[in-house]
Amino acid sequence: MEILDFFITSAHAQDAAAPGGLMSFLPLIVIFVIFYFLLIRPQMKRAKEHKQLVNQLASGDEVVTNGGLLGRISNVGESFVTVELAENVKIKVQKHAISSVMPKGTIKSA
Repeated sequence: MEILDFFITSAHAQDAAAPGGLMSFLPLIVIFVIFYFLLIRPQMKRAKEHKQLVNQLASGDEVVTNGGLLGRISNVGESFVTVELAENVKIKVQKHAISSVMPKGTIKSA
């Protein structure tokens, strides 16, 4: 009887040690959900907002480039914009190099 009890208890112990199929993937699923809400979703939202900002660029907007240059847009092309930094000082940059649009009058106060 003791030998039979030994085999029964070791069989129960083996069943308890092996988690179910879904339970073994649960930590990976939780980690993916956390990454989605903390990293992926905010990055997609920022990319969407930047794309909208780039599409709405117009002549006369005061902008800051990724390099930190503050100027006024004088010409908008298909993929490039001409930014006037000072009187008779113009540079041509890609639209995606514009990081933000500033309120009107920012250049005068700077």
